[in-house]
Amino acid sequence: MINSILRFVLIFILLILLQILLFNNIQFSGYVNPYVYLMFILLLPVEIPSWVLLLLSFATGLVMDIFSGSAGMHTSATVLAGFVRPYVLRLISPRDGYETGSDPSMVTYGFRWFFTYVLLIVLVHHTTLFYLEVFRFADFFRTMLRVLLSSLFTVTFILLIEYYRRGK
Repeated sequence: MINSILRFVLIFILLILLQILLFNNIQFSGYVNPYVYLMFILLLPVEIPSWVLLLLSFATGLVMDIFSGSAGMHTSATVLAGFVRPYVLRLISPRDGYETGSDPSMVTYGFRWFFTYVLLIVLVHHTTLFYLEVFRFADFFRTMLRVLLSSLFTVTFILLIEYYRRGK
């Protein structure tokens, strides 16, 4: 139990540092902003209680808002991503269900499952974040392009990190 908590604290710190020091500085024409800190919520155990998931989602978004200077946008998007996560997990659950004590990973459930899982959560997060940032529908298609391009890069970086993390 303590080992697991320590592992997730380390993952949290590492992903926040990567986001602040590296990924926040990646911007292509204002259209691509990868947000890999979202991986922390994606890697939490499948059977985590909903209230703990929402609390951790809130804390993750709040830390990002503090370091990004955004007024609650990351918190809102991250809490919504944490809220829809159980529904996404139910939607894409394997035929035999999830193994007790398992973490959602590429190794455990395969590339296709992990890709679908990451893509759905990232799309929810990015759609919320970018439309809250713009807060109008006048630039609907421009914002949708930002959502799609940023989601593509975020998913790519998360898959690369997962691939590296699992050593395969």
